[in-house]
Amino acid sequence: MKIEQIYTGCLAQGAYYISSEGEAAIIDPLRETAPYITTAEKENLKIKYIFETHFHADFVSGHVDLASKTGATIVFGPHAETTYKSHIATDGEEFKVGKLTIKVIHTPGHTLESTTFLLKDENGKDHCIFTGDTLFIGDVGRPDLAIKSNLTQEDLAAMLYDSLHNKIKPLADDVIVYPAHGAGSACGKNMSKETFDSLGNQKKTNYAFQAVSKEAFIKELTTGILPAPQYFPKNAMLNKTGYDSFDDVLQRGTIAMQPDAFEAYANEHHALILDVRKQGEFVAKHIPNSIFIGIDGQFAPWVGALITDLKQPILLVAPEGREEETVLRLSRVGYDNCLGYLKGGIAAWENSGKETESILSIPAEEFVKAYKESSEKSSFNFLRKRKTINVLDVRKPGEYEAQNLENATSKPLDYINEWTNYLDKGEKYFIHCAGGYRSVIAASILKARGFKNLVDVAGGFSAIEKTGVKTTAFVCPSKK
Repeated sequence: MKIEQIYTGCLAQGAYYISSEGEAAIIDPLRETAPYITTAEKENLKIKYIFETHFHADFVSGHVDLASKTGATIVFGPHAETTYKSHIATDGEEFKVGKLTIKVIHTPGHTLESTTFLLKDENGKDHCIFTGDTLFIGDVGRPDLAIKSNLTQEDLAAMLYDSLHNKIKPLADDVIVYPAHGAGSACGKNMSKETFDSLGNQKKTNYAFQAVSKEAFIKELTTGILPAPQYFPKNAMLNKTGYDSFDDVLQRGTIAMQPDAFEAYANEHHALILDVRKQGEFVAKHIPNSIFIGIDGQFAPWVGALITDLKQPILLVAPEGREEETVLRLSRVGYDNCLGYLKGGIAAWENSGKETESILSIPAEEFVKAYKESSEKSSFNFLRKRKTINVLDVRKPGEYEAQNLENATSKPLDYINEWTNYLDKGEKYFIHCAGGYRSVIAASILKARGFKNLVDVAGGFSAIEKTGVKTTAFVCPSKK
């Protein structure tokens, strides 16, 4: 028996490869199929089943392509409906993979079709559970992502309570829990950095098993849920109805273009120019109206959160040799309309005589000096209603509430498409996040939308704090 967890940090996602006696099963595969097929061929295995714990919302699964290439059967739990060929299993149904048995445990709550797969070893002993988004390490799945459901999040939370307490909790303490996600995923609230654990330890430490009543659990689970990223329902629908072949997506997305062709294509197709280089490189020099989302950050989730149309034509400015990787990572969240990349990068663009732009980025010390001077003048001349400088804190609400600059305004990057129109293009804005990645994303978007006077604070809040400037914690008025 072999169980391999294939963890992808950018998405905080775990896929699983199970094999026994020449047969294999894949659980919750990512979009790219080559790693699974290559491993199977190397180990002389036949991929027999592809188990999907539910219709994923935060990434596009590789189940359709993988089934097409291997002949494996796609298996979903009860209540799933697909437009492609799949096997909809019944609660308690069992599947054989070599000498192993995989049992279906229907665990609705995160979504209606959410299913946990229990793996029994060669001797029939319960070995581990693949819980999808039903049970995480330290958390459980949010109950507000079911597509086309007439049920409320409270209804689904109640179902999740029953699934956890009636279906999962009775299993033995030594059963291993393998979830679909870890810390960093938006599919839960407070997931652990650990990617697996014993069920016994989760019974002791996970709040979901500690709730004194179903009512208390529902209240806990439904309190403080941030709005889901806008791409979630779109990805869930792709997983339900199917998508373009990844091979086709990769082929058309990795077309190398000379600067003139690149520029013409951008204009002709109204393409978004997406620059995925390092933030410092983008700040120093970039193509006018291009958007920065760096490949070395949490790339795919930010693309999904900020680019509202999955069919948006995209042209890439990428580090040399990482163009294919970028197309792959775009496809993981359903952005399949990449048209190619700039051959030779910014150097080629400049050598062809084309214009570049930059973003003003200043050290935290320089920013704090301006911030203090403005605050002091504002306090001294308060009768004149002289205001402080405009500081946009683009971190998440929880980060801002924990610690912030007193005169900074919380403008989370996640919701930039909602708050941009409330800003004044004639004003000057200083922008910071935690470390500098998100502030450059925000500045690039604002700049592309016509804001001219933007200043990025290099190093973000961590650098600002080191200057010793006074910070404060946000206190909700209702909690005073």
